[in-house]
Amino acid sequence: MELKLYDTLTRQKQPFRPLDPKNVRMYVCGPTVYDFAHIGNARPVIVFDVLYRLLRHIYGAGHVKYVRNITDVEDKITARAARDYPALPLNEAIRKVTEQTEQQFHDDVNALGSLPPDVEPRATEHIAEMRQIIEKLVQGGFAYVAEDHVLFSPEAMNAANAVLPRYGALSNRSLDEMIAGARVDVAPYKRGNTDFVLWKPSGAGDPGWPSPAGIKTPGRPGWHVECSAMAWKHLGEQFDIHGGGIDLVFPHHENEVAQSCCAFHTPRMATIWMHNGFLQVESEKMSKSLGNFVTIRELLDTNTFGGNRWHGYVLRLAMLMTHYRQPIDWTADRLVDARRMLKEWIDAVSGFDDGDGKPSAALLEPLLDDLNTPAAVSVLHGLHRDARGRTNPVAGAQLNGALRFMGLWNGESADEIYNYGIKAGDGPSEHDVRPLLDARAAARARKDFKESDRIRDELAKMGVVVKDGKDANGNPVTTWEIAR
Repeated sequence: MELKLYDTLTRQKQPFRPLDPKNVRMYVCGPTVYDFAHIGNARPVIVFDVLYRLLRHIYGAGHVKYVRNITDVEDKITARAARDYPALPLNEAIRKVTEQTEQQFHDDVNALGSLPPDVEPRATEHIAEMRQIIEKLVQGGFAYVAEDHVLFSPEAMNAANAVLPRYGALSNRSLDEMIAGARVDVAPYKRGNTDFVLWKPSGAGDPGWPSPAGIKTPGRPGWHVECSAMAWKHLGEQFDIHGGGIDLVFPHHENEVAQSCCAFHTPRMATIWMHNGFLQVESEKMSKSLGNFVTIRELLDTNTFGGNRWHGYVLRLAMLMTHYRQPIDWTADRLVDARRMLKEWIDAVSGFDDGDGKPSAALLEPLLDDLNTPAAVSVLHGLHRDARGRTNPVAGAQLNGALRFMGLWNGESADEIYNYGIKAGDGPSEHDVRPLLDARAAARARKDFKESDRIRDELAKMGVVVKDGKDANGNPVTTWEIAR
């Protein structure tokens, strides 16, 4: 079996062949640290954490380098710093905001069961590398200075030699399409409508550094060049995998390719470009104006979504139930299902070790096929069926190891994870209980009384009393209440 990944550039699934199997390199765009990360930000964290674990398994932990950046210079950060800490000098206020928000992000993604990347560079610590790239682009004729700005010219890139890729290839757009579909930044100093900023002057209320390309006034980098510089510093001119959300394909990743390939005269920046799909909440686009903007912290710590708090492993499983390239609908029902499944799986592996600590071939097969995590979840269901009842220790050990490998469990009790989501003082909700009651009714209908009793016992552990009776027409009906 070999790893196959879908490449956004070629628009096809292809075998993954690293440039150097002893030094597999992956870069993923990380957060801009000015506020709590929303649940959409969690998706690339979880997706590429699974890929990171898989690469470490295939090539060895010491042969994989995962870089995920921190963007700590951006206009939203500056605005937040000025608003929250008006009495502090600006740079000190910015540092305070970014350090606090970065810690919040780390706390949240740790709760999701994700491993830390090998390197987590901050943009402000790589200004020198940004200046070097910009100087190379100006010297090569791909960028120019105008009114204290440095701008990149896609037209100059596409007019260059055949070694370079075509600007627009990653997003599958022509320059004319980009101009027609873009909100053009009207600036008299721009030579072309598609030219984008590499460096811009800093105003009195902005952070600033000495500028490149002979500009005398202080300035600050554009967003796109930050990632090109950090990827170059830590992974080299070319590397294996670049990941992020589908919303980053254009313009961010398209511009990264342009900057890096033109600066280093290479035909590619990354061998494989991977992008996870969009996330919507309860079938609507997530936005603050619709009132459905949900942060990771809110899901972990408050009862504002579905009336419950949710354990990080539950959030993780809910993400992995959908293939990473497909859009995902984030619903309370999805979280209820994920929590119930996770509890059943963990109950089944109680007392089993994780075998040899390696994922089984059955689990690896779907993961090697472009991270097919829904199929991997189906494998977990199969292992659970075989392990239930404690008659198959091999399946129990494999399920234990699979849960750990997928980052879905690390030895906690099932009740600790399940009860984490119960609204304090109110006990389980109808959302929690109804799927179990329906499963019990189905078991009773097929006269599987052993399964019916097992579900009743599971409900009892949740503090639920089940009452069987008949309605006015004599049909069986089941009600429930919290044990007093």
